[in-house]
Amino acid sequence: MNKTALNKAVLSLRKSIGRDKVITDPYMLDQFSRDETSDISEFPAIVVRATSVTDVSKTLAICSKYNIPAIPRGAGTGVTGGAIPVKHGLVLSVEQMNNIIEIDKENMFAVVEPGVITKTLQDAALEHGLMYPPDPASLDSCSIGGNLAEGAGGPRAVKYGTTKDYVTGLEFVLPNGAVINTGGKIVKNATGYNFIGILVGSEGTLAVITKIYLKLIPAPPAVIDLLIPFDSIDKALNIVPLLLQNRIIPSTIEFMEEDAIKLVKEFLKEEIPFGNAGAHLLIQIDGDSEDDLMKDLDRLNNLINTKYEIIAANTKIQKERLWKTRRSIRESIKNASSIFFGEDTVVPRSKVPVFIKDIKTYLNTESLRSIIYGHAGDGNVHINILKGDMNIEKWNKLVPKIKKYIFKKAIFYGGTLTGEHGIGLTKKNYLNLAVSKEGIELSKRIKAAFDPNSILNPGKIF
Repeated sequence: MNKTALNKAVLSLRKSIGRDKVITDPYMLDQFSRDETSDISEFPAIVVRATSVTDVSKTLAICSKYNIPAIPRGAGTGVTGGAIPVKHGLVLSVEQMNNIIEIDKENMFAVVEPGVITKTLQDAALEHGLMYPPDPASLDSCSIGGNLAEGAGGPRAVKYGTTKDYVTGLEFVLPNGAVINTGGKIVKNATGYNFIGILVGSEGTLAVITKIYLKLIPAPPAVIDLLIPFDSIDKALNIVPLLLQNRIIPSTIEFMEEDAIKLVKEFLKEEIPFGNAGAHLLIQIDGDSEDDLMKDLDRLNNLINTKYEIIAANTKIQKERLWKTRRSIRESIKNASSIFFGEDTVVPRSKVPVFIKDIKTYLNTESLRSIIYGHAGDGNVHINILKGDMNIEKWNKLVPKIKKYIFKKAIFYGGTLTGEHGIGLTKKNYLNLAVSKEGIELSKRIKAAFDPNSILNPGKIF
């Protein structure tokens, strides 16, 4: 990157959007050098903390003029390196663009800026008797803009879908600074190309999103959570298609295998519900009334064969205890090994048991500790492999081999590389396993149409 051009860009930015929004102090830059991806960081040359679409537009126009890479960043909770400035350049943070512009109760829509935290939106919608269903595991800290960029999902995807299913309109800024609006508070839209479909999941490589229109739904008045233990992961997962085929559609069907349960138990240093079980299913059922829930529960009890007691939770405290094990997995992994990698492959629901068995068997031959959990209702399997005490040179040699094995097996069973975390930096070398040469070339042409100078989040996806 040209140092003279960089200095000119800093001067232009300070003059254009204000000195307080342009950061070059090394201590502050360090905070924007990483996201939640394990063991990867890179310092940016500049950080801009935008507070408006005008700031974003002016910043991108200056980056375009001086050919400086611009890396959009939300809350920095991604796990595939999407917000890491691998080409140095400028990190464009929209974290301070965090206003809920409107909750339209009549039309059941929310209009938000990209920095709004997902849980904050959910709580605001609930105050109006409405629900924003997508619920990534990091919903207390991840932002709506980042959810769009990665195509985030979450446990409720089995019944309610993922982020992409709720976006009806966008305001976005192209790399040259041009501002474009598409869609709005409308349910149908057949007007021209579907820019929303292209931008959701584009990982900040095509444009910077500055305003989002989101569909809301009525909040279900009755909700119950269930913890169902089993002897083995096979027995747990074989229940899932049986429930769905019998028209029991839970809002959530989460699973944890034995090693995940044991790890959380070690980390929490306390007894957890059914801490010695071979697997857990966490199921949430919602409906229009308590009577509806009881009918589903009766049918569910008739279908499930387990020697364990099923725990039901109705109150907030009961639910928090029920979900504590599941919510503690990632923290437990970080505590057990500072270096690890996690993949969120997805396969057809019916193939999840055999896929997990295959992966576990392979990883055991490499003497690696693995923690597997995920969304049984949509086939999204989170595979976490811990470095532990392994020599770093050996680890670095093994990682590409292991990733390739996992991805090839996912594809073999009818799945693909990622269900909700994106390609980013950590999976780009494996994209050709799942996407044909022609498909990649077409994607690159779309990238060139939006970003002809390739300044927006370079080094990601391809």
